[in-house]
Amino acid sequence: MRFVLLVEGDTEKNTAAEFLRRWLDPRLIARVGIHVVRYKGNAELARKIVKAAQMHLDGPAQSEIVAVIGLLDLYGPNFYPDHLTTAAERYSWAKSHFEREVARERFRMFFAVHEFEAWLLSEPDIFPREIKSALPGKISRPEQVNFDEPPARLLDKIYKARLKKNYKKTTNGKELFAKLNPETATAKCPYLATMLEEMHTLAKAAGL
Repeated sequence: MRFVLLVEGDTEKNTAAEFLRRWLDPRLIARVGIHVVRYKGNAELARKIVKAAQMHLDGPAQSEIVAVIGLLDLYGPNFYPDHLTTAAERYSWAKSHFEREVARERFRMFFAVHEFEAWLLSEPDIFPREIKSALPGKISRPEQVNFDEPPARLLDKIYKARLKKNYKKTTNGKELFAKLNPETATAKCPYLATMLEEMHTLAKAAGL
């Protein structure tokens, strides 16, 4: 049995499955699979997610799928109605929108608030010393690193200032996610915790 995880980029493709399983597997009676499908950015995923989710859940392997999970960064997409400006408003609207459009019981839509890299900020000790010392105090609540300076942009600024090089999502991100403790991340990132708890409920219902 497995989840199908639809994501928007290479960082998620390379790291999300292993990271999420490290939280899920100890809570289940059997190891759950996570098959990650990468799209080329948030626009492509948003455009294709309805048909993709329905294809998996209606296809010949449907009995092997626990659920299809859509995961987008909250920062970046331009599909939000103009009057919605806060993270909570955008999250609630977009989650409902995509789940209604897919219209399948075993589909769930989630967003990394405000970006996938926010989860990394929950554990400063995983960063090089020069980066850790420059992280702002507000990262005690990583999901509040917001639309003004989202997590990846913040990390890139600090890497350039302290290490004289760019923060590379696919290289640095992969190394950092391998170190990140999911228990620490969920304790500081309520939206992430909600996502994992829902995946756990779905897996348990599937007999895992």
